[in-house]
Amino acid sequence: MSGFPVTRLRRLRQSMPVRNLVRETTLTAQQLVLPMFVREGQREPAPIGSMPGVVQHSLDSLRAAAVAAAEAGVGGVMLFGVPEVRDAEGSGADDPAGILNVATGALASEVGDALVVQTDLCLDEFTDHGHCGVLASDGTVDNDATLDRYRSMAVAQARAGSRLLGLSGMMDGQVAAVREALDTEGFHDTLLLGYAAKYASAFYGPFREAVDSQLTGDRRTYQVDPANRREGVREALLDVDEGADIVMVKPAMAFLDVLREVRDAVDVPVWAYQVSGEYAMIEAAAANGWIDRRAAILESLTSIRRAGADVVLSYWAVEAARWLRSR
Repeated sequence: MSGFPVTRLRRLRQSMPVRNLVRETTLTAQQLVLPMFVREGQREPAPIGSMPGVVQHSLDSLRAAAVAAAEAGVGGVMLFGVPEVRDAEGSGADDPAGILNVATGALASEVGDALVVQTDLCLDEFTDHGHCGVLASDGTVDNDATLDRYRSMAVAQARAGSRLLGLSGMMDGQVAAVREALDTEGFHDTLLLGYAAKYASAFYGPFREAVDSQLTGDRRTYQVDPANRREGVREALLDVDEGADIVMVKPAMAFLDVLREVRDAVDVPVWAYQVSGEYAMIEAAAANGWIDRRAAILESLTSIRRAGADVVLSYWAVEAARWLRSR
């Protein structure tokens, strides 16, 4: 009939059942990974001020939280260790008795059959200068000397029971170096997650509190410039060529364009990390009554999936998983 629209897209939005039926992007519990912090010597979980609801765990509370994550149906947990003692080489990172490796073993035994126990492979939590590698005499990060430390860390983490190593240090050649070290020691099945497009972002601020970072200055000489889209894609392609099983874009929401391009460029799974600053902003806005907290959390996670992430690391992983399973 003349004067009426031929196409009525509102027909596809008329009710919840119809919207569910035609929804293009799905979000499920198993597509979420929970980052967790465990602090050496901690007897009780300690709240992180800039990340409401997130804590530095003791070993006991870490086990309990991991069990809760498994029961909620999340796909995995990513562990970060906070040691009591740090040094220039990050010696605690590959010490079998170091907090991260001890915690990994505990969770591998507790929940290793229910979800994927993953570990952050980086020196920043373990060094007294807070950088992701060892320093040269001029104070710059020594790329190749750092690779030797990463090789040792990788073997230690695999021995402790980690099924997936998150290579977050942004050293050139890190994936190839770690893969060679693992294969030499017989850990052929240990997965490598290359933090391929990890940007030098302002959104990491609360994380620095979470790991009690000792960093002064910044990491702009090894993390990607936030202005560079093509460079992020190039990093991902290099990691795949070096043997990464999965690649990461980090942060997520400020780099959804990069995430989409990486997804289109590679044929391995692509993950994204909804980082501490993203978490803190939504929590702060919700606490002030400015946004609907639950709706904003689920919308943010769905947007990351829509941009191309197969899996999202999020501090809301367990809470969101419970919401999704109760739908």
